[in-house]
Amino acid sequence: MKTLNMIALALVIIGGVNWLLVGLFGFDLVAAIFGGEVGPRSALSRIVYVLVGAAALYALTLFGPLSRDHRHH
Repeated sequence: MKTLNMIALALVIIGGVNWLLVGLFGFDLVAAIFGGEVGPRSALSRIVYVLVGAAALYALTLFGPLSRDHRHH
């Protein structure tokens, strides 16, 4: 499970940095790497966006363990 958490964290960070670049500069790094413009224009870009979104949804499940750990300390 720890490996899945690390993968999800990495994808959420990639997505967050990508949206930071979109917001500040109108530059979509994922689209620049995999083709297209801002937003899912190529199949590879769409796959990356779906993986990042799925990772974000999975990351929501991590709030429970984090809040339980916080209460114990």
